[in-house]
Amino acid sequence: MTLWTRRQLLALGLAGAGSAAAGATGLWLTADDSNTASIDGVSADDLVQPQELRSHDGVLAISLTAATARARIGTRQAVVHTYNGTLPGPTLRVRSGDTVKVAMTNSLDTPTNMHVHGLHVSPEANGDNPFVSIEPGQSFSYEFVLPDDHPPGTYWYHPHRHGHVADQLASGLYGAIIVEDEVPIPATRERTLVVSDISLDDSGRPAAASHPERMMGREGDTVMVNGQVRPRVVASPGERERWRIVNACPSRFLRLSLDGQDVRLLGRDVGRLTRPLDISEVVLAPGNRVELLVDTREGNSTLVAAPVDRGAMPGMMRAPRQRDTGSDHSLELLSLEVGGAPVAELGPVPAGPAGRDLRVEPVATRRTVEFAMGMGGIGRTRDGMRGNGSMMSFTIDGKVFDPDRTDISVRAGTVEEWTLVNNSPMDHPMHLHVWPLQVLDGPDDEPPTWQDVVNIPAFGQVAVRVAFDDVVGRTVYHCHVLDHEDLGMMGTIQSRSAPDA
Repeated sequence: MTLWTRRQLLALGLAGAGSAAAGATGLWLTADDSNTASIDGVSADDLVQPQELRSHDGVLAISLTAATARARIGTRQAVVHTYNGTLPGPTLRVRSGDTVKVAMTNSLDTPTNMHVHGLHVSPEANGDNPFVSIEPGQSFSYEFVLPDDHPPGTYWYHPHRHGHVADQLASGLYGAIIVEDEVPIPATRERTLVVSDISLDDSGRPAAASHPERMMGREGDTVMVNGQVRPRVVASPGERERWRIVNACPSRFLRLSLDGQDVRLLGRDVGRLTRPLDISEVVLAPGNRVELLVDTREGNSTLVAAPVDRGAMPGMMRAPRQRDTGSDHSLELLSLEVGGAPVAELGPVPAGPAGRDLRVEPVATRRTVEFAMGMGGIGRTRDGMRGNGSMMSFTIDGKVFDPDRTDISVRAGTVEEWTLVNNSPMDHPMHLHVWPLQVLDGPDDEPPTWQDVVNIPAFGQVAVRVAFDDVVGRTVYHCHVLDHEDLGMMGTIQSRSAPDA
């Protein structure tokens, strides 16, 4: 049996049992817009899986259109942003070594682009390039290749056009990506659960975030799973379900628990654990994913998201108070009803790969990366926002984002150790594009912890190591409270195949 220290459990976002929940309700409203498509209404009772688009013969070639569409959210009619008219967008299923081609069309009235969050692919040209801007009415063709040894797991895609990220994600633009296992995991069924939140105005459209909500990081009134409010899933006793959960909320942290069921953690963000870990609770920062094995037991259970204290702005409440449901409320995300005749047990779950451990590898460079908030700032955002003495700035190493400046330059083929320091009173979950992060926590004889979003607690710090292997190019790292990213808490990183001149 593997023994897990408290420090390692905290690094994974695991803790004790969860708490009870309360849900949210809405009103009937009708959105009338002749320029929007319509999403067919579905029963609020039964969870619906997103459409899946699978690769064939080593290629996934698809078209995605970002556009407005009508949708039913709880008991309300809404007009939201969607990919291909669905909320969430289609799930993309690929395998290691596949070529992915996405023809992206922007039918919105603001610029957009696409980020394939967590995938270890090229950030250059028409790859996972955050500097691309697809203007309204324009299209762009993405194409990239997954490495032959790409870790299987649950990833996702969403817009990353600086200055518009939080608004577009909060309006409905997100979808899951699944990199298939080479050896299937024995499971009765698999479910993809994309958790998101939204606030609607009186017309049924996504509500504009207030200035305090942008400062704190917005949390929507209504929390959804696959675009549904408190849906139901049904199973028989003795089944093993694999739940792939994506936190697609712009700012909300999720402390998840499932009462009355046996739950094991199979993986977090990148790849799999060497063996599933029994848990009673897991915390997901915005952008995190987990894969859970749920061994069903007879009875009714509820997937609950309990409150998470992520700090506060000076002079403001500890958490962003929302209209009906906020971070100070527990939420019922879905119900699980288990009944009927028991089924035969499945075979054991095969061990996951040991994985690379950077703790035993030489470190070429050590850096300190500082996340901070204050009045004013240095530099500019893509949209020309500049810190000054009269507005709050969100900075990394004392600077707000400037797409024309390179903040960190690294050499491909080296390992670096970064100490991520948070000198502010709010948590900042840090995401590095392209290269996953190994969290340095716990004894050296315990398995390495790999993530692509690592939370830096308020006035705290986290040490990570990064292997800059086989991929060169220029991309970004940022806070995944996406309002903070849009307000400047993002930097650029350049990986070169030779030392800087």
